[in-house]
Amino acid sequence: MTSPAEPLIQYLRQLETSGQTHVHVDDEARQLLRAFYRRAQGGQASVASQAAAVPTVVGAGGSDASTTRAPSELAAPVASSAALPEIQGDSPEQCLSGLKAQAQDWAPAKALGGFRQTMVFSSGNLGADLMLVGEAPGFDEERLGEPFVGMAGQKLDAILRAMGTDRQQVYLSNILKFRPQMPNQTVNNRKPTAKELEVWLPFLQAEVELVRPKVIIALGVTTARALLGLDQSVEDMRGEFHTYRGTPLRVTFHPSYILNDEATPEKRMLWEDMLAVMERLGMPISEKQRAYFKR
Repeated sequence: MTSPAEPLIQYLRQLETSGQTHVHVDDEARQLLRAFYRRAQGGQASVASQAAAVPTVVGAGGSDASTTRAPSELAAPVASSAALPEIQGDSPEQCLSGLKAQAQDWAPAKALGGFRQTMVFSSGNLGADLMLVGEAPGFDEERLGEPFVGMAGQKLDAILRAMGTDRQQVYLSNILKFRPQMPNQTVNNRKPTAKELEVWLPFLQAEVELVRPKVIIALGVTTARALLGLDQSVEDMRGEFHTYRGTPLRVTFHPSYILNDEATPEKRMLWEDMLAVMERLGMPISEKQRAYFKR
């Protein structure tokens, strides 16, 4: 008998063959996927193995959120519920500590290899309205154990101050929790691979569930593509709000992009994205702020 999931599986395999790594689903589709999962939990193992059940992440408040997996993850070990971090604890701080403990010995990452030994998880306010996400820690982040502390981090601090906030009031994180490794590595960094992003993305999903920000900012093209599943440039993805796991998401340039050229037009584009986020959050905006970096 043909499984009711078979058409979906064939479609996802076609997307995977074409090179697409992520898919977006609406609420109705999520409900259908969850139905497959619940049927599988009731003993229909064939449906579970073919549909790659949509797992749940349990938070401090006992709520759950569906996790939509990429087509390539349907047959991958990381897609199983046993390879998803759990949010457990009586307080946000306990939940975060639990996530850090799991990340320290994350089996899918250890099996993949290619990471250095010092974990850099996150920093900031666990109750923040604004969450900013990068791709991976670099040399300075590894040295100090905190995200966004190098030259690009200093630029980000200046951007946050211009917005009327600071890193203590927002939540800062990267998709990867360890610096990507490379031969003869000193201060040099490399971009994470697609598989490395895939392996660590469940932790970022758990962080979104824990913090429940009102807006997420994806910094840079690698981060934006990993979160949205789009193969586009920052220029094409920015300028509007996307949605990530039910949360408005704004794509903008990584602060490192504007470090060496104060006159670059991307500086104003980045600031326009920040103004849009401020408006979305109901933050006060002065005329002076609106005029920053205009030519």
